[in-house]
Amino acid sequence: MSPHDPTGTISSRFTALAQRLGLIGRGPRQILERASGLKLPFSDIPKREYTISWEQGIPWHYLLDLPRSALSGPVQEDKAHARSMLLKVVKVDQQSLSGFDLRMVDGLANCPPKHALLKSFEELAGTDYCRQARIISYKDFVKTISLALPRFLAGETINLQQASWQGDRIFWADDTNGDAFASAIAYARRRELEVNLPAHMTSYRLSSEGVSELNQHYHTLAMPAAAWSDPAFMALLLEMPYSRLAFSGRSGATEILLLPKQSPEATALGEGLLIAGAPNVAAYLSTLSSNA
Repeated sequence: MSPHDPTGTISSRFTALAQRLGLIGRGPRQILERASGLKLPFSDIPKREYTISWEQGIPWHYLLDLPRSALSGPVQEDKAHARSMLLKVVKVDQQSLSGFDLRMVDGLANCPPKHALLKSFEELAGTDYCRQARIISYKDFVKTISLALPRFLAGETINLQQASWQGDRIFWADDTNGDAFASAIAYARRRELEVNLPAHMTSYRLSSEGVSELNQHYHTLAMPAAAWSDPAFMALLLEMPYSRLAFSGRSGATEILLLPKQSPEATALGEGLLIAGAPNVAAYLSTLSSNA
């Protein structure tokens, strides 16, 4: 390690602090007591807001193809095992539909950030950009929707997606001219204009078996960003096997600490953090999967 490596410097400082506090070498009971007394700014797991954007809330579908580099931690084997458990949490199904009424679509998988907090296509259609489209006839409707679906009149298959944690909502999965698509669909709903196209549907769902297996092997805790610079927490974490997962949605970053339950020390730390107020991610996912 380079003598100028800031990570090594920080680690050395935490090690020295842990030695002064007498934390290194303590047993599970002392770890639990120390962890349960931590004062960290825990907050609830971000819940999805009802908006037209697929990315609102935590993007759990990212777990389906979680890259190896997504996890950090001191031991490669621990990270590999944690990743293998996370990969089982989300499943995906593909379905081809001969005809789908586009009026049922109420979200955009690739929503422009400026519209991410809008509640409906109708609200988006009322923005200055969409009002300029002036859809007042079927000809205007075809012109506008063709901006998003160039082969609309030819009946080309469209791509849609949904997720169990999104309820029964359907999202348009392409990434071109979402404003035009939303404006056209809002017009079709207002005019009760039936618009059917063949569709390819991608459906994501939480696996109750995968969530259960994750919970069996790990404490999975949602951690505030401030935890990673908190001396008392880091002193406890120093000699623990752990993995850390960070990923971001438009509702903000979420960091998950995975502590293997096969380790008495890691288990004690996890139980202590739960007492201190850390949200239990596996329990939250279990609730989502059972309500799907």
